[in-house]
Amino acid sequence: MGFLNRAKGGLMDEIRCDEQDYLIWKWRPEGSKGGPNTRENAIRLGSSLRVRDGAVAVFVYKQKDGTIQDFIEGPCDQILSTKNIPVIASVIGLAYDGGTPFQAEVYFINLADIIQVKFAVPFFDVFDPRFLDFGVPTAVRGTLTFNIKDYKQFIKLHRLDEFDLVAFQKQIKDAVSRYVKAVVANAPMDFGLPVIQIDRRITEINDAALPAVVKRLESDFGVNVAGLDIATIEVDKISEGYKQLMAVTRDVSAATVQAQAEVNIKNLADQQRINAENLDETLRIQREETQYAQRKKSQTEFFPAYQLEQQAAVGIAGAEALGNMGTSASMGGDGAGSGDGLNPGAMMAGLAMGGAIGQNMAGMMNGMMSGMSQPTNAQTPPPVPVSGYHVVQNGQSSGPFDMATLAQMLALGTFTGESLVWKEGMGNWEKAVTVQELQGVLNPGSVATINSGMPPIPES
Repeated sequence: MGFLNRAKGGLMDEIRCDEQDYLIWKWRPEGSKGGPNTRENAIRLGSSLRVRDGAVAVFVYKQKDGTIQDFIEGPCDQILSTKNIPVIASVIGLAYDGGTPFQAEVYFINLADIIQVKFAVPFFDVFDPRFLDFGVPTAVRGTLTFNIKDYKQFIKLHRLDEFDLVAFQKQIKDAVSRYVKAVVANAPMDFGLPVIQIDRRITEINDAALPAVVKRLESDFGVNVAGLDIATIEVDKISEGYKQLMAVTRDVSAATVQAQAEVNIKNLADQQRINAENLDETLRIQREETQYAQRKKSQTEFFPAYQLEQQAAVGIAGAEALGNMGTSASMGGDGAGSGDGLNPGAMMAGLAMGGAIGQNMAGMMNGMMSGMSQPTNAQTPPPVPVSGYHVVQNGQSSGPFDMATLAQMLALGTFTGESLVWKEGMGNWEKAVTVQELQGVLNPGSVATINSGMPPIPES
């Protein structure tokens, strides 16, 4: 659209873009014709320029030393002058006081519009890394969203005067298809998944393809990728490659499951065997510990009988030693088991030990015989009263024990000052160390009757 400038006496132009859907749009003066002519690019100073927000106007001047460009970003609404387009000062003729039209091409680039293009990758063979003999046809479909952000870089890569949006979109789709195809083809190896399950990992594949698409479209086409959406990864399930791969996979899966089951059964059997062995050993140890505890408890409760048993064993061992020494004495005189004659030293030792054992046994027999020879109507003295203490052992009460037994238990370590004791007349269980009567047992050095453990029998 043009208008009259009365001061200059010429037809002025209003340079603006009224298109709603565009990426690159070239402005032409009103009434001009397409093709090379001076009127098409003739612009007068004083013409108005309007650039909407989100767009940029590019003035392209052709001079002898090359092409010069001026960029005016929106929003802009002003009269053209050398102040806002400094370069026009060198191309405007001075014959008509600056009113002569100058030659420049004006392009509007849409920076705000988001462009979406749908792309599709036809079926191509994708190979499973485990079975490289079987290619499975796979196709990909999706959408790419982009816009122009660095318009200077975009202009360097594309001739504005020859720009065709349809052809440009086709170039974009071909490039995206190429990059996405490469990512999908390598996905089984990169993600470690079977080809027959590749459609289950669309999100991961999309995220892997996005950086490559962003980088390449920015460097090759000068566009900013706003989004990549792989909508479908389709596997041709009726193809021969898919059928063969499924058959092989089934066989391998069945063999793997069977092998794993056998391993699990063996591990379970080994574990059960180990548990059984451990249980047997644990029970054996528990039995031995229980028997040992019971044996010690019985020995403690019947300590006098145990003591007599041990003394008898010592006597028997002494008698056997006496017999051995008598034999040795009769065999030789040097005591070394060689030669003839008697060994006086061995004979004397044997006689001494035999005499001691004989006296003990005689005493025991005399006591037994005297008890048997007494008439039934003879009066016997009453039993000597013994003051006995009950002792807590292993959480249970045992006893009662007299002082002599307690002293022996102290020597064996089964009775200490911290042991709890009780006898008739006491209100509660008390520690032995707090009982005055037991001080002679616990501290034998401070009591004269250390070996007695009980007071002397009073004379009749």
